[in-house]
Amino acid sequence: MLSNLKQSADTTPNKPLFIVFEGLDGSGKSTQISMLKDKLKQMGRKVYVTAEPTSSATGGLIRDALSNNYKREPSELASLFLTDRVSHNVNPVWGIKKALKEGSDVICDRYYYSSFAYQSLGTDLKWIMDMNLNCPQILKPDLCIYLDVDPERCKNRVDSERNHLEIFEEDAKVMQKIRNQFFDVFDKLGSSENIQIVDANKPINEVADDILSIVMGLK
Repeated sequence: MLSNLKQSADTTPNKPLFIVFEGLDGSGKSTQISMLKDKLKQMGRKVYVTAEPTSSATGGLIRDALSNNYKREPSELASLFLTDRVSHNVNPVWGIKKALKEGSDVICDRYYYSSFAYQSLGTDLKWIMDMNLNCPQILKPDLCIYLDVDPERCKNRVDSERNHLEIFEEDAKVMQKIRNQFFDVFDKLGSSENIQIVDANKPINEVADDILSIVMGLK
């Protein structure tokens, strides 16, 4: 393993990277983010791990809605995510731009791709895409890794691991619709974004190796 990491380090990208992980709840994002962070650190790179929604006040409003503690319209939720995302980029203490400027790779658990897939179930996809992609404060990632796992498998995982399900985790059919929305979004984005779909039904270490190979291919 150490020799493999040394070989990867010889070809590591020479700039701080902004990498986003996407996937259904239960797809293994947290595990794979942690594994990638550790591998990059072993190569001597600085790594900053973050997530959306953030810990800001707006992020708290979003989490209340996702937990079904406060009902919001899909368009309202999409707007809150946009507000939270702007802060996530520009905050002078914990923002993405600050971390990149200081030389850290940024690994983010969810980004605007999730807004496109989730909130578009209830409101206009084009509107959501336009306000995110055309916002000058919101950075485009160097890479989006989508962990593709069978929705039924994801549903089984969240049922076994969580005491309280969020609004998008309650029904396997809804999770299937969200997966379909992700792929529709990826088709619409086309070559304008670097999106890599990883088969995450495989063993965890194999998935991690696939991800590292993709990351090391960035320039």
